[in-house]
Amino acid sequence: MVLQISTNVSLPESEIEFSAIRAQGAGGQNVNKVSSAIHLRFDIKASSLPDFYKVRLLKLKDKRISKQGIIIIKAQRYRTQEKNRAEALERLTDLIKSVAVVRKKRVSTKPTRAAKTRRMDEKTRRGREKQLRKKIKETD
Repeated sequence: MVLQISTNVSLPESEIEFSAIRAQGAGGQNVNKVSSAIHLRFDIKASSLPDFYKVRLLKLKDKRISKQGIIIIKAQRYRTQEKNRAEALERLTDLIKSVAVVRKKRVSTKPTRAAKTRRMDEKTRRGREKQLRKKIKETD
């Protein structure tokens, strides 16, 4: 089976390692017996992803990516292994897709002359307002 990332990027599922573990938290008797949670492990460096994706994934500051370049995703929301497996794959796909988006570089702008004038006028108005609040000194 193949995991489709985009129109021209896909991952063979043989590169993704799954292991079933017992889910954490409350859940009654079932949680202690059934291994329904899924641990997904994906090695970025050893994968068939294009270099562009690999470099950007390794640069990410994400707690799910280890220092060795392995993505670890734990899915335990659902009660069935199949649903948790699908959710883990979806989260992996979303993580890889998030790296593909190239953000525009921000261009810094200067405030206009009118904006500067408005700002200064507002400052003087506020100053005058505050001046009027002061107690009036009585001179004898």
